[in-house]
Amino acid sequence: MESDVAEVWFLTGSQGLYGEETLRQVADQSKRVAAVLDEAREIPATIVWKPVLTSAEEIRRMCSEASTTDACIGVIAWMHTFSPAKMWINGLRILDVPLLHLHTQANASLPWSELDMDFMNLNQAAHGDREFGHIQSRLGTTRTVVAGHVGDPAVISRVASWTRAATARAEIRSLRLVRFGDNMRNVAVTEGDKVEAQIQFGASVNTYGVNDLVAVVDAMPDADVDGLVAEYDDTYELAPELRKGGDRRESLRDAARIEAGMRQFLNDGGYRAFTTNFEDLGGLRQLPGIAVQRLMADGYGFGAEGDWKTSVLLRAVKAMASGLPGGTSFMEDYTYHYAPGEPKILGAHMLEVCPSIAGQVPSGEIHPLSIGDRDDPVRLVFDALPGPAVVVGLADVGDRFRLVANEIDVVPPDEPLPRLPVARAVWKPRPDLSTSAEAWITAGAPHHTVLSSAVDLETLNDFAEMSGTEFLAIDGGTRIRDFIKEIRWNHAYHRLARGR
Repeated sequence: MESDVAEVWFLTGSQGLYGEETLRQVADQSKRVAAVLDEAREIPATIVWKPVLTSAEEIRRMCSEASTTDACIGVIAWMHTFSPAKMWINGLRILDVPLLHLHTQANASLPWSELDMDFMNLNQAAHGDREFGHIQSRLGTTRTVVAGHVGDPAVISRVASWTRAATARAEIRSLRLVRFGDNMRNVAVTEGDKVEAQIQFGASVNTYGVNDLVAVVDAMPDADVDGLVAEYDDTYELAPELRKGGDRRESLRDAARIEAGMRQFLNDGGYRAFTTNFEDLGGLRQLPGIAVQRLMADGYGFGAEGDWKTSVLLRAVKAMASGLPGGTSFMEDYTYHYAPGEPKILGAHMLEVCPSIAGQVPSGEIHPLSIGDRDDPVRLVFDALPGPAVVVGLADVGDRFRLVANEIDVVPPDEPLPRLPVARAVWKPRPDLSTSAEAWITAGAPHHTVLSSAVDLETLNDFAEMSGTEFLAIDGGTRIRDFIKEIRWNHAYHRLARGR
């Protein structure tokens, strides 16, 4: 369900003072810089070179066009020579897509023995980009600054990270999310200001009664159900009772009918994210398990118990991670292992963990569920693939939204888990379990999270900057006293920055 490759526009600043010959050189060199970016496989967008900008009116029109062109998810700006920054004021004021200020130059090395003033006048990004940086700071323009030669793999990596964040920002600006039922009763953290979320992120959160979904599920043709059941047979290691001739085969068909109906409902409404709630199942025969897992694997956002914020976040991180190795899933910190050995967290949920993080072919199983008051649900069971990852949560802390992310290392379970028939992940949080948990709880971060082995803190931080969201990172260098101070400083900053 990923959209077509988006565009990032490459804008080059200069001025008419230099004359036509110099400007032709500027254009030629900026085209080559843009081409390096466009040819980089790591960058998940088409880099579109635009003619060199030499006047305030050209800049204003370009920024306006970028902001109103659906395909454009952001702009990269480079002041190749010297572009007097007052020319950029009106353009930056109306720019409504993310901005990356690339501080680079065409040449990697100076031609020491041939260097003259003509070369100096042509290649003065060291001069022009500082002028551009000044006006951005004066205007309070949100941007990411990346400095270094465009041929440096580290520069390409940072541009790629920013582009992935811009992709996610563009995705949720038009995101439609459906809640099947309401939130779990009496739970605080899954609540939130849906109007403020649409103002800040663009995501539209809509609620339908579960029986609106049930009507679609019940109307699904048997042929559609047959097709999904055949796909289950071919894709997963099904438990004997779910296979052809098994005494629970009909439960597998019920699960497939739910999946078919959910897909129909989401497609018809243009929804790319959704929530369910075990307390509000209406006429559904079982809590959606395998249906939710497979929809997540196809890129949909999801949140359990009506948690629409985590559903929005999961869809955003799925967009960031598109095309990267690794997986991304809804997750919940469930229980701890303190000893013996290194302390670690066992994460899982009732059923809903995305198979994109699986370390082996999932098994399709059916087991009783002590909550939900419905038939036994079908689910996919697996252990998460070991490796570095992040867990990130989105909370409404009253006057703003807060993203909190923790670097982790997913590890195999210490022992098999034969009596835990759910998908799960075991991880060691950085810097350690006690510090991580203390920081997470101090931040008021949620118990529902997104676990991703595809994206990193840098991309998440870029996304937070673009969306005007507070960001707190817990990593190998986190110290609780400093973390508490950062929360307090952030509190003052975000209240002042909002101006309301």
